[in-house]
Amino acid sequence: MHLLKRLCLVGTIAVWGTAASLATEQPSDIPAWLRSHIGEGEGQIAQVVLQRARALYLKKVAEGIVKNPCYFAMDATRPNGGRMGKRFYTICEADRSFRAVSTGHGSGRNMKGVPNFANGRECVKNFGNALDSYLTTGGAYVTAETRTSFKGYYRNSAKQDAALMRSFVQFDGEGETANARERAIGGHPAVLLRKIRYRWRPRSPHANEHGCGPVGTLEDYAGGRSNGCTTWSRSDAEKIIPLLKDPTTLYIYPESEDIKAVAQAVSARKPHLRNSSYWNAVCLKQIGAPKFWSREQLEPLLAQYHRDPEPAPSRPATCKP
Repeated sequence: MHLLKRLCLVGTIAVWGTAASLATEQPSDIPAWLRSHIGEGEGQIAQVVLQRARALYLKKVAEGIVKNPCYFAMDATRPNGGRMGKRFYTICEADRSFRAVSTGHGSGRNMKGVPNFANGRECVKNFGNALDSYLTTGGAYVTAETRTSFKGYYRNSAKQDAALMRSFVQFDGEGETANARERAIGGHPAVLLRKIRYRWRPRSPHANEHGCGPVGTLEDYAGGRSNGCTTWSRSDAEKIIPLLKDPTTLYIYPESEDIKAVAQAVSARKPHLRNSSYWNAVCLKQIGAPKFWSREQLEPLLAQYHRDPEPAPSRPATCKP
């Protein structure tokens, strides 16, 4: 029987609840070939992350929301970069494929007058769902439309001007991730333009009303931090984004309840977390204890910060022929 039809039949047993209640399926319910990828080593996926990602996928297939043969997961407790940095997973059970790649995480922010909730480059300490927080929010997502937009021109390796066209896959969430669209949370290649200036380009379809086009220096920040989006290297994005032509699920670990449970375990000075909530040991040692910043907690502070006087707006971009 075709995999998706089979999933529709069994999907009703995968009850999706809060982080406190794990997926009802047992490890033995996972196909043997996929169980071989479970673990905390290089290129492996933690058991709880796979169980929840698979349960979410089965549920959305059973509801008729998802027909894509592939689904995705991310473990934001793992280090960013290095041998252990492959923490974004593509799982296609129809052809028995499993792939782990690197991805960025929310940078958070360190602003005057607001508690510091910035994250380091390697490990994530702060998570949250507040607007303008630049934080990663764990939980359930379904991928939506893909939009491709022009970002500007840059000088390529052939010393010619090239247009940077970047695709963005919108995520829709539920529960604590429900404001994903409001936060413009999605997935895209980890590239942008810095030091943007404007040049006379009257024939460019992207020129502004003054006949100018933006030109900048291309920056590849694959493996770095983001504004809360899921970011991939350009080469990985070229493989992942086409798989998202049809909606599918993405599960990001950890959720707020996981974060709170681990923080409590650390506070209680438990020697390890093997009998409680999962967290990557390398990052837990580095961050000490994680923290979840709810939008109710953080948004009023950010609103106060933005009420401070802003600098005068810059003049419209102009240039000369």
